[in-house]
Amino acid sequence: MVQKPLVIGITGGSGSGKTTVSRELVRRLTADGSSAILLQQDSYYINQSEKPMSERILTNYDHPDAFETDLFVSDLRRLSRHESINKPIYDYEQYTRSQEVESVGPADVVIVDGVLLFNDARVRDLLDMKIFVDTDDDIRFLRRLERDIEERGRTVHGVIEQYLATVKPMYHQFVEPTKRYANIIVPEGGENLVAIDMLANQAKAMIKHAK
Repeated sequence: MVQKPLVIGITGGSGSGKTTVSRELVRRLTADGSSAILLQQDSYYINQSEKPMSERILTNYDHPDAFETDLFVSDLRRLSRHESINKPIYDYEQYTRSQEVESVGPADVVIVDGVLLFNDARVRDLLDMKIFVDTDDDIRFLRRLERDIEERGRTVHGVIEQYLATVKPMYHQFVEPTKRYANIIVPEGGENLVAIDMLANQAKAMIKHAK
């Protein structure tokens, strides 16, 4: 019988450092001999290729309706059964999905990250460990500003406008309240090396116990 993979969910506001934590856990677990993959909720933004760019830009990407959650849940269930998936690829500069997909999995450990990861009970029920990365609003905004300009082709004005219009209010409406579902709360994200050490050791212990 194939052992069920360990599924770890990591959430927090945009710019909180959740992806840094996720990637570091993948690196440490892989170095320890386990196979580990990262599945990001951002890949499952709805396909908007039929819409003009003027409409795509106006989409509220921080609302639960921005994601194709049924497909996300289905793919996560497949990975939980040690099956491979064809993960969507999201094109941030075009504000829609790429026509290409990426083959992912299976693996001993599946790490999932996303801003609205804990909003859907179906997702929460698939997670063996739930982590909330809790970072100050100002720090998250500055990190997002730098990232979106350097990596996603955004302008300073566009980032500020989007943050004030949707990112910040949606965080307080949909993201922060899900902190109550977390098993572990990590302050300051990727800079908190003590917390990352603890998470990696806990994951290794859970993997060993399951064998």
